[in-house]
Amino acid sequence: MSASRVVVIGAGITGVTTAYALIRQGYAVTVIDRHPYASMETSYANGGQLSASNAEVWNSWGTIVKGLKWMFSAQAPLLLNPGPSYHKYSWLAEFIAGIRNYRSNTIETVRLAIEARKYLFEIAEREQIHFDLERRGILHLYHDKKSFDGAARANELLRQGGLERHAVTQEEIGAIEPTLEPKFYGGFFTPSDATGDIRKFTRGLADACVRHGATFRLGSTVTGIDTNGSLVVRATNSETGEEQRPITADAVIVCAGVASRNLASMLGDRVNIYPVKGYSITVCLDDPISQSGAPTVSLLDEAAKIVTSRLGRDRFRVAGTAELNGYSLDIRADRIAPLIRWSRRLFPKMSTATVIPWAGLRPMMPSMMPRVGRGGRRGIYYNTGHGHLGWTLSAATAASIAGVVDRDLCAAR
Repeated sequence: MSASRVVVIGAGITGVTTAYALIRQGYAVTVIDRHPYASMETSYANGGQLSASNAEVWNSWGTIVKGLKWMFSAQAPLLLNPGPSYHKYSWLAEFIAGIRNYRSNTIETVRLAIEARKYLFEIAEREQIHFDLERRGILHLYHDKKSFDGAARANELLRQGGLERHAVTQEEIGAIEPTLEPKFYGGFFTPSDATGDIRKFTRGLADACVRHGATFRLGSTVTGIDTNGSLVVRATNSETGEEQRPITADAVIVCAGVASRNLASMLGDRVNIYPVKGYSITVCLDDPISQSGAPTVSLLDEAAKIVTSRLGRDRFRVAGTAELNGYSLDIRADRIAPLIRWSRRLFPKMSTATVIPWAGLRPMMPSMMPRVGRGGRRGIYYNTGHGHLGWTLSAATAASIAGVVDRDLCAAR
């Protein structure tokens, strides 16, 4: 009997890990994406952190207060366009409603992140994927006692989720990352966290999927999914608009990032993802002084909401900001400038003469928890809405949804 056919919509980190998990279970998998290559959207140039230590969900009154305070500052870490938008304000209302689940969702996210990290390392080893992996931990930095004490309270939740993370002094910060020159009040260090190039990993895993028999139909835009009888996915060429051969499937999994909301609407489901925009710069370390002057340990500056990752010998990734401003991917100079200034201030020996800017849209659910499970119609599933933790959580949610699909298809035989 031929293998059941599964279509995965989306070739970012979530879609490709989902495809791989299904292939490992013996399914015939087709991945479809509107771009000509895998990992061309949010999986292209994120902050690089595999960070269980960053699992605290954003749903809190503190976030709301900061958002209101920063609303009219173009260079604030969190920027909200107050213009009218039903999508945005319905999302914000659900975000506020999610404050009551702050503790439980934070603990669950930590557990999921630790599980995902184990899966991802196993995949990389099995398939020999090289992606500038650094297992040096992540160091969170705090400038004052108030923010440090707040982190200590959140740290108790992270520890309940199973994470080893401990407080460090100014002197210990300098020992962990000697390039740091400014003085901080204190920090928290998570030795088990890691960093890597998400694009390299996703492309490498996509190649592994092809070796194991998967089909990638890239440059294809999904226009419809028929659910009467057999599932049929219809698509057009993303460049020409020409209709393509429909794909018949036994199951369809939506892993389409910020496009998941519209696809879900087509299928009669409500998946209230909002595109929370983030920016990054890749600093090219073109000389020995810059290479020695850039940190090797991954950092998170709590006040600036900036994260960093060292990607090999000659690249340094700096990412941050959250912008609720619709689907625009425009790279704004006033949002990139704070990342460059922060880099110069903290690492004055590192040249920023060559900097590559980027912007991406994080597919964020108002609960800050990914949507993983069945849709309303037979054969439709979702693995999407991971927000700023797609790189961190994807390997675990892929295994989870593959298990659900497998149980349903086995029961239907």
